[in-house]
Amino acid sequence: MKKLTADRLKQAVSYSKKLGLRLGVIVLLALTFCNSEKSYGQDQKLYVFLSFGQSNMEGNAPFEPQDTTVNNRFRVLQAVDCPESGRKKDNWYTAKPPLCRCKTGLTPMDYFGRTLLDSLPKDVRIGVINVAVGGCKIELFDKDSYQTYTATAPDWMKSALNAYGGNPYGRLVELAKIAQQSGVIKGIMMHQGESNTGDQEWPKKVKAVYEHLIKDLNLNPSTTPLLAGEVVNADQGGTCASMNKIIATLPTIIPNAHIISSAGCTAAADHLHFNAQGYRMLGERYAKTMLSLLK
Repeated sequence: MKKLTADRLKQAVSYSKKLGLRLGVIVLLALTFCNSEKSYGQDQKLYVFLSFGQSNMEGNAPFEPQDTTVNNRFRVLQAVDCPESGRKKDNWYTAKPPLCRCKTGLTPMDYFGRTLLDSLPKDVRIGVINVAVGGCKIELFDKDSYQTYTATAPDWMKSALNAYGGNPYGRLVELAKIAQQSGVIKGIMMHQGESNTGDQEWPKKVKAVYEHLIKDLNLNPSTTPLLAGEVVNADQGGTCASMNKIIATLPTIIPNAHIISSAGCTAAADHLHFNAQGYRMLGERYAKTMLSLLK
């Protein structure tokens, strides 16, 4: 049952007092309001997926003409205002790139959504939320200590931080709550780790972020998987490829975590980011793993 909000309770109490009803009837009426909202507002066939991380989730490669033809069953909940494209934050749009911010590139989520649609019933829609900041450590998404991190953030990161009101985790949760009014959150996608290369505590830090999301959004961890992508692989000369050994340990402390291999996913010349084809490949892998987990 959906939580009984204060506004819903006040609405029911006010209405009931006008009718001279007793407290028990007031509560029953409030619950009716609540259930009515759930029945008529939430589409069980809109599958929502959260995504967060650093530049490879943000999208570093320019998207190409083939990436701009998108089925309108694939939606994005806009995180920031983008006047040049006519998109306003907190609204749903067809998921044409860029999915993160106004001038970001192709991300794994572009082909995550497309691949899911190819394998799901025609009455299912996919909705994604993408909040990511290039160059950030996982500490940026820790709701209890992010301010310590942002206080010393480099100047080049500040525009991205400002786009999310200085609190990317908080913005992700705001968007997720908006999405929960329309659909059902089915999973959480993450691509982060390059800036924490060698950090043995990284899995515990990720666990804290995941558990905060579960609690703040009233999700069931047994049915809300966390999919974490590997950084650019050693087979592509990945500069941070050693981090994949640490990423691989994530399922040992988060039972419903799953690792998405980056083996063979082609990289950009800097060996830190994927190129467009690499993002397409990685997104398809996220989707195939998620398809095996959907309940």
